[in-house]
Amino acid sequence: MTMKEATKEEILEEQKRINRLRFLVDFTINVILQGNLPLERAQRLVEGLKSHAITLFPGKEDTFELIYRPRLNRAIMEKYKLH
Repeated sequence: MTMKEATKEEILEEQKRINRLRFLVDFTINVILQGNLPLERAQRLVEGLKSHAITLFPGKEDTFELIYRPRLNRAIMEKYKLH
């Protein structure tokens, strides 16, 4: 069985999903760093973002954990002075 070559439309759609996820990650980090959220609420925001990321990219939970979780955790550690 050979892999199907992605069409131009599929590639564009994937790029749109990547851009949307990047925007949401950056937005979430800014809300955490600039807001006055309780720690628990900030953690729930991150988990909600992860759920949305998995909706955009089913089966890519490990990729989220590898690429985005460290940035989100750093923002929480910085904001809430966790070590």
